[in-house]
Amino acid sequence: QVHLVESGGGSVQAGGSLRLSCAAAGDNGSRKCMAWFRLTPGKEREWIAGIYLGAGTALYADSVKGRFTISQDYPKNTAYLQMNSLKPEDTATYSCAADIPCRGLPFNLPTSWNYWGQGTAVTVSS
Repeated sequence: QVHLVESGGGSVQAGGSLRLSCAAAGDNGSRKCMAWFRLTPGKEREWIAGIYLGAGTALYADSVKGRFTISQDYPKNTAYLQMNSLKPEDTATYSCAADIPCRGLPFNLPTSWNYWGQGTAVTVSS
């Protein structure tokens, strides 16, 4: 059974940085793609970034392009989200998602992902 274990998050002042990690446990053989979404009360779940594990191909939402970087530790089935130049509007609960095996579905759709992490809170103060 696959499960995702997230870590990182917390509180930071505007302009600061945080790093989130997401490890996929329970399946070492399938091709995987992973992504990060965030959820703010009153708003729809927003896709942030996604990556094809192994190939390392990454995609980003325009709202975070140039500030956030998704990366991988392929042997550890782990994806990271490095968040720089954080803004108060980045405050949200961040969740990682995985599609195992990776089906190549649109990264920005929550329905493309069959496994989800528990979510971690990120708070950016002005």
